[in-house]
Amino acid sequence: MSITAKNKIARSDHFEAFFKYATIGNLVTNNSGEIEAINPYALKEFGYTEQELVGKKVELLIPSRLRQDHVHHRQKFHQKPQNRPVGVGLCLFALKKDGTEFPVEISLGNYHNNRDQFVIAFISNISDRKKAEAEILQLNNDLELTVQKRTKDLNKTLVQLELSNDMLEEAISFQKAILDNAGAMIIATNEKGIIRFFNPEASVNTGYAESEVINKQSPIIFHDQNEIARKRRELFKEFGLVIKDDIDVMVEKSKRDIHDEEQYTYIRKNGSTFPVLLTITAIRNNEGEITGYMGVAIDISARKKAEEDLREALNKEKELSELKSRFVSMASHEFRTPLSTVLSSAYLIEKYTSAEDQAKRKKHLQRIVSSVNMLTDILNDFLSLGRIEEGKIQVRLTRFDLYELVTSQTGEMKGILKEQQKIHYHHQGNREVVLDPSLLKHIIINLVSNASKFSLPDMPIEIRTIVDDDRVILSVKDQGMGISKEDQNHLMERFFRGVNAGNIQGTGLGLHLVSKYAELMNGTVEFTSELEKGTEFHITFNAIRN
Repeated sequence: MSITAKNKIARSDHFEAFFKYATIGNLVTNNSGEIEAINPYALKEFGYTEQELVGKKVELLIPSRLRQDHVHHRQKFHQKPQNRPVGVGLCLFALKKDGTEFPVEISLGNYHNNRDQFVIAFISNISDRKKAEAEILQLNNDLELTVQKRTKDLNKTLVQLELSNDMLEEAISFQKAILDNAGAMIIATNEKGIIRFFNPEASVNTGYAESEVINKQSPIIFHDQNEIARKRRELFKEFGLVIKDDIDVMVEKSKRDIHDEEQYTYIRKNGSTFPVLLTITAIRNNEGEITGYMGVAIDISARKKAEEDLREALNKEKELSELKSRFVSMASHEFRTPLSTVLSSAYLIEKYTSAEDQAKRKKHLQRIVSSVNMLTDILNDFLSLGRIEEGKIQVRLTRFDLYELVTSQTGEMKGILKEQQKIHYHHQGNREVVLDPSLLKHIIINLVSNASKFSLPDMPIEIRTIVDDDRVILSVKDQGMGISKEDQNHLMERFFRGVNAGNIQGTGLGLHLVSKYAELMNGTVEFTSELEKGTEFHITFNAIRN
């Protein structure tokens, strides 16, 4: 027998074993849509025997409501055949012998033999995938179940067969169609790890042509060296082995008939990377000797991206839930006190009807006004937070006199200060700046309000502004109760209030809004604080000139 004939027989042996032991449904139909061959896996999926299907129309395996349309699509495909997946993005169904339906994915290939045209269908039962999609919170743990079953059985012993010349050509065409449409990167090597087979999927995904790797390279060129080093350490820990050669590290478990599916990072020819699930099996001859290795790798980039997106969505949902809970708790507490004050004062005013009660009525009217202003401040904080989160706040940069703005704003705030509290303001440098005066006012109001609330009545509040060629600095300093080291790590978070805040009125939004307003004007917020000694906030803006 010639070397060419021997090679053809070997290749047909590969095909026959692939067809017989593949963990994916395969069937072949002729021009009339009659089933010519169907592999054991598909027979098991559909619940038929081979005698029940061979010679029957393929529509027998399709739900009755879809058969008429399928006949039309089949005839159209025979007129213009091409290798392709069917119904990408759609939900296709197949019919078992017992009448139950199950969702499938189908890829089609075709080949000619003695002028006859045959269609090859690759049928994957995707019931598990559909179930996994319905259980999205489990992070698609079962998404690759079908692929695992398909790839872990590629180490079956190849059976030598005597085929006629016509059968040999047919088997070779069939084998090529299967390997070209396998949907996975298949790389086979000899016993020394030199690549002998490199399917089109592997070429497309890695960027290497067959001529660049076959008989020239080992699969190590696709692997990250750090991951190989990690694998080497795992083998030493598990088996006590010290393995020097990288290729031996990768195939050691397959030598022991351990066919784990493991995640690796593949490196393309252009240096970019992508994640894969890789299964390596040892190929043995009839005597059990290893003659080579076969690796089947599945690109899981899309799955990893979906998992990351889902994880991010879950984290955001969790954060939103926590914020809602904190908001309800805070709002119920902060609204209760001023509303109670308004209610009790209104009740008492009604009781004071004589002229001599005018002073008492005035006192309670002031309490009502103060409580209403408190509620207004709380609502304004909520509205500001909502506008920031929705991106509706626009920065309007304007040239203005910083000294004049701070002086005017602090003058308006004297009414909210505690008794005997005073504001000392100092300015240094040029007075003209380019910032958003409205946002800057909000920052000053929040910082001075906090300094007042958390300080004793007779403690001063110091404000300092500095303007030079490169920056604008605003600082607000108090001599109040200070902030603990533990609380300082969370100070700018929404709704956060320090442990020592006690019953002091506040929403926990002020400093968060300050940080956001500063960020909108490309500013940074820093602070220093010590318990019982006070706190100083520094906000630095890069100087803007227009």
